Amino acid sequence: MSAGTDVVGEAIELPQEQVTELLIALSRARRWLSRLTADQVNHVGSTGVSALAEVVRSGPMRLGDLAARERVTAATLSRVVAGLVEHGYLERTADPDDARAGLLSATPAGEQLLRDSRARRSAELASGLRRLSEEERTAVLFAAPALHKLVDCAN
Repeated sequence: MSAGTDVVGEAIELPQEQVTELLIALSRARRWLSRLTADQVNHVGSTGVSALAEVVRSGPMRLGDLAARERVTAATLSRVVAGLVEHGYLERTADPDDARAGLLSATPAGEQLLRDSRARRSAELASGLRRLSEEERTAVLFAAPALHKLVDCAN
């Protein structure tokens, strides 16, 4: 058993074998979804799609803030962002609060790329879900809110 605390701080026991099995399943799902995320047609890898999605979700931001949210170094993300800017998916503008700094914003082309990418990945995920039993499909679909909460609590 693995010990933890629940929402109100009470100690709870979790079955270690099931926790490990969930970790493995989520890791495999992440790798699978990462392969689906890369946009081969538009030459944008999964890191680029993820960065673009964060800018669309959160609005204009500095490169350092985006790197922190993506949990990568600014130097690493700088190359990815340069490609997104070069392809017209992100644009750099001056930060109105600090003329020395720049802000990254999604362009209409970037927002469309993200919509297209999500539609493609959703179709692939739906195809996979159709191969599950009704009970399995329901379990996976109803897990989404709890998984969102799990990730939100971790950040």
